[in-house]
Amino acid sequence: QVQLVESGGGLVQAGGSLRLSCAASGGTFSTYAMGWFRQAPGKEREFVATRRWSITYYGDSVKGRFTISRDTAKNTVYLQMNSLKPEDTAVYYCAAARSGDLYTSRAYNYWGQGTQVTVSS
Repeated sequence: QVQLVESGGGLVQAGGSLRLSCAASGGTFSTYAMGWFRQAPGKEREFVATRRWSITYYGDSVKGRFTISRDTAKNTVYLQMNSLKPEDTAVYYCAAARSGDLYTSRAYNYWGQGTQVTVSS
């Protein structure tokens, strides 16, 4: 059974940093793209970042502030979030995709339960 489990969310002041982790189990994910989406209350799910092999993709709103990395041996993907803003407040979801348009949520086959990130002003 495939599981993606996020951790590392919490409350942080604007300008601060957080590091999210996502541990995958129940499958082999070396060929999958693994990434992050987020969803704020009343808003659609938004692409944040993804990584396949050594290639990374970022949403425009997080470029230059967030960094995605991956430890393939541990089946774990990380999201380092710096210079956080109140508008980054959302539930952050980890996801894994075999193929497709990696900027869209429909390309992702597996999802975690999400972790809350709250940035206070």
